[in-house]
Amino acid sequence: MVRVALQISATLENVEELKTNHPDYAFFIKLICTNCGEKSDKWHDITEAERTQQDSRNLEGFNFYMKCKMCGRENTIGIMEKSNDVYAEKDAGKFKTIVVFDCRGAEPIEFSPRSGWIVQSSGSGEVFENVDLSDDDWVEYDQKNRTSVGIYQFASKFIKLKK
Repeated sequence: MVRVALQISATLENVEELKTNHPDYAFFIKLICTNCGEKSDKWHDITEAERTQQDSRNLEGFNFYMKCKMCGRENTIGIMEKSNDVYAEKDAGKFKTIVVFDCRGAEPIEFSPRSGWIVQSSGSGEVFENVDLSDDDWVEYDQKNRTSVGIYQFASKFIKLKK
C-alpha cells in the first residue's frame, strides 16, 4: 500500500477558499501500473462517495478498481477518509495537499481539475458552485463586494507520502 497525496497550487484573487464538492467530486486522473509500468492513456474518475466491490481483499470495496491491460494485475485506489482539505487564501502560491489516495498496484501520475469546485469569495462570503478549472484559470464577479474573483495559474502534482 502506497499513499499518494494530490497537491495543488494557485494564485487567488479575492478568494477565501477553494475546495472540492466532497465527497461527490470526481477526481480525473491518469494512472501508471506499478507492476509493469503501463501508463493509462485515458482519464479515470475516482469519487469518494462511490464504491466498487471487485475483489475479496477488501469487503468494503474500493473507490476505483482496474485490471491492467498489459500485465493483468488487479489494481485498486481508495480515497483516504477525512483526507480532503481546503485550499485557503493563506495557501495561495504554495503547493498544499487536498486529498490522499491509498494506492495498491496503480498510482496517479496526472490530474485534470475539471468542474465541481466550490469557491468562496473573500469579504462577502459569496459562494460560487460547480466552478470549472479545466482551463487552469477562472474569473467571476462578486456582486456583493463589487470586485472580481479569480483563480489563476492552477497547478497540481502528486507526491508519495512516507508511512
